[in-house]
Amino acid sequence: MKTYTCICGNTLFFENSRCMQCQRPVGWCPGCDRITTLLDLGNHHYQCGYTDCQTLLTQCHNYRVHQVCNRCIPTSEVESAQSLCDYCQYTDTIPDLSISGNKQRWYDLEVAKRRLLYTLDVLNLPFGHADFDVPLSFDFKGDVILKDALWRTLGKGKRVFTGHADGKITINIREADDEVREQLRVDLNEAQRTLIGHFHHEIGHYYWQLLVKNIWLNHFKDLFGDPSSPSYSEAMDQYYANGPSKDWQQQYVSAYATMHPWEDFAETFATYLDMVSVLHTTRHHQRGAATRYVQTAEFDDMIAAYRQLGILLNELNRTLGLIDFIPEVFTPFIINKLRFIHQLVRSTQSRQVGHSKIA
Repeated sequence: MKTYTCICGNTLFFENSRCMQCQRPVGWCPGCDRITTLLDLGNHHYQCGYTDCQTLLTQCHNYRVHQVCNRCIPTSEVESAQSLCDYCQYTDTIPDLSISGNKQRWYDLEVAKRRLLYTLDVLNLPFGHADFDVPLSFDFKGDVILKDALWRTLGKGKRVFTGHADGKITINIREADDEVREQLRVDLNEAQRTLIGHFHHEIGHYYWQLLVKNIWLNHFKDLFGDPSSPSYSEAMDQYYANGPSKDWQQQYVSAYATMHPWEDFAETFATYLDMVSVLHTTRHHQRGAATRYVQTAEFDDMIAAYRQLGILLNELNRTLGLIDFIPEVFTPFIINKLRFIHQLVRSTQSRQVGHSKIA
């Protein structure tokens, strides 16, 4: 992820909606694809603060009204006061804002979603909301708990399960609570559990359906196994009854990846997006580095750089008593699976018209 510069000279970050030095409003400009100072023109209209852009902008409805977004829309494309930015249009369901804490949960979910979509744009991966082969959308929902029956077990239809189905990614909003998420991480013996991790995993299921299912299925089976044998439900029952094999780290990026080929692919896809995101950020912050590295580099160079970086970052975290920044062990089996995803991404890029708008 890049950093940007306010008109006052202060550093701006991807999540900023206000400069912490001069207090000017800032936001994402789709004209130049940067976080920019928003020069106020009155009546909720702004101009991009970069002199080489100066696009006329209007804040996304979720930015102006709810403060859970920081993206803008070219004023010429605004149809109403409720117009949403290109990223907010993908959220179909938001949490119940009458419940205390849900606005903050929604904000945290939107931040993670924006980072996901940014990475997909960096990789020039296809996704669409309306007229698209597999329309992508997000539901952010909480469990239904009756006020007069807090002690009862949640019934069918009342518990929200995080997952993916035909382009719809659902995230249970309790994942936006640090305490709850950390407890689940410990209970499930996970190396990491983060909001962005959920998005990276579920989008893996999305791309399996969009790209692998009808094109790369035979190659997929060679590396990940046959998704029809055993069935998903049988594999899930077996996993939760017996857990992963003791030597799972030799062939899988996580214990959960051992459950079924679909989950193996999603976990590996998430690891690939982690690698891309970290390398993109690292290369941008190294003086003179080419920021399009993740779009042009050979896979062997990428994995070598990521492994070397992992040694440094893990040791820094251990110095402070934190969990490993990069928990995966990159064995030859795992590297081959990551290479498959890299080839899948590159073949998709070659079929896209034009190039990624984000360098």
